[in-house]
Amino acid sequence: MDGSLLDDAKRVDPSFWPLLDTLVARGIAVCPASGRQYATLRREFGRDDLVYIAENGALVVRGGGAPTVDGLDADVARDVVREVRRLAAGGADLGVVLCGLRSAYVERTDAAFLAQCEPYYALLERVPDLDVVDDVVLKVAVYDFGPAATGAGPALAGFGDVASVLVSGAHWVDVMSPTADKGHALREVQRALGVTPEQTVAFGDYLNDVGMLAAAHWSFAMDNAHPDVRAGARFVAPSNAENGVVRTLRALLHLS
Repeated sequence: MDGSLLDDAKRVDPSFWPLLDTLVARGIAVCPASGRQYATLRREFGRDDLVYIAENGALVVRGGGAPTVDGLDADVARDVVREVRRLAAGGADLGVVLCGLRSAYVERTDAAFLAQCEPYYALLERVPDLDVVDDVVLKVAVYDFGPAATGAGPALAGFGDVASVLVSGAHWVDVMSPTADKGHALREVQRALGVTPEQTVAFGDYLNDVGMLAAAHWSFAMDNAHPDVRAGARFVAPSNAENGVVRTLRALLHLS
């Protein structure tokens, strides 16, 4: 989504919607894969005949059915939240989102932080204390107002023994189940649908896309992608600002 299908203003190009109808009509499984919440993806696409990989692979919903969950251990999630609080008390400008199956939850509620959360979480509850949230935890998302790659990412790397710690954007770090990953989720979808990597096209731009691109023979790094993503992809698509996903799919399917 961000940095791939969406342009720099976080919009889907209008040309995508008729292409989506064409793909579905041809029996092609379309799978939005994102760090975003399922409810946010469902709101954006407005349909249940897709396969949604949400929360960077921690949640998969196929055809509007029951979700498949690869959740984070609740004790690990609690420890991550407490570590973020400790870092914030020491001066780090961080906010944390506890991403649950029913909703996402925040205890930091200033306007600057909420403005970073709300585009990604259609269901977002403000609570006085994240420790009392009763929900299945999908992941803990940490927003760093500075660069996550040199701030929250290294600061939380110590959880790597019990969780996957992933810098998923310029300012976001996701702490997830050790097996939660877009690539793992895509492989499970491929198995369920009887689809091979050679029949799979994937697009990505950031580090949370590396596993997903490895699961697809037709792996496209966006022209605006992180260098490590470009290095791991077989092909390069025009940038997100140039409607690269739509242009590439139309070329692959020989659509005028």
